[in-house]
Parts: sequence; structure tokens; C-alpha cells
Amino acid sequence: MKTVLLLRHGKSDWAAGARGDHERPLTARGVKAARRMGRFLAMAQQIPDRVLCSSAVRAQETLRLAIEAGGWSCPVEISAGLYAASPGDVLALLRQAPDEVERLLLVGHEPTWSDVASALIGGGVFCFPTAAIARIDLPIDDWSQEGDGQGELIWFVTPRLLRDYSNPS
Repeated sequence: MKTVLLLRHGKSDWAAGARGDHERPLTARGVKAARRMGRFLAMAQQIPDRVLCSSAVRAQETLRLAIEAGGWSCPVEISAGLYAASPGDVLALLRQAPDEVERLLLVGHEPTWSDVASALIGGGVFCFPTAAIARIDLPIDDWSQEGDGQGELIWFVTPRLLRDYSNPS
């Protein structure tokens, strides 16, 4: 059994004066949400064995804050290929993950994450709000066996759902 965690970056700051989309940082709300989701992963005992993160500033900030707030660590790979990736690109990266990795966290963007989640479980309509995270279990022994529609959505959590159950910062 393999587990994929899909985490969308926190809310980004369009007014920050970034040089382009790739460079946009998080808003204060995005910072809080990223921290909340990192604590959630720790409390739910869902610490990934490895992370693939988009090279966008907002995705990297989301990951850094989640790791710090949750007090966990694992190997991280920053992937330019996850920025503006198609669902097919993401699934191809997933199939190349090392077999010793049981729980893989991918940090990236919409609308790709909704399409990837839908492909992994064989359908459905998703809309990932900022900093939302989904857990999808795959009945496979190695990542190269991943095929569309085999996965099972175990949970889909948004920062808003956790607002009353975690530290507000």
C-alpha cells in the first residue's frame, strides 16, 4: 500500500509586487494555514517519507512552514516540473518515486491537484481550496504500478475545518 498526500499551497499575495506568478509569496492567511496543515499532519501521524514540491515560492513557503509547525522532517525535492504541470506530468513523477517511500507528499497548484486527485480515484469533481490536503491510498507495492482509478480517497481536509482544533497561529 502506498499513500499520496496532495497539498495545495497556501493563499498567495497577488499584491506583494512579485516579479511574476512563480515568485508570489504567501499572505498572512496563507502562512497560518500552512502551519495549521503541518500540525495536522503531525497530529494525524501522517508524516511523509518524502516530499516533491513545486519550485514556486508560495509552494516552498507552504512546505517550510508546515514542516516547522509540525515539527517533522523528511527528504525534500524541489521540482520545477511541478510548477505549471499537467496532471499527466504529475502522475509520471509519481510513478518514478523510490519504492522505499510509502507516504509521498506532493505540494503544488490548482487546477492540477483537482485533476490528479480525480485521476487517482477514478473520477469525481474536486476543488482544492488553498492549503487543502487530500490523502489517497493506492493498493500497489511500487509506484510504477500506479494506474488511473485505483486509489481510494481516505480524507480531504481544509484549513477551515481545523480552525477550532489547532493553535490559531
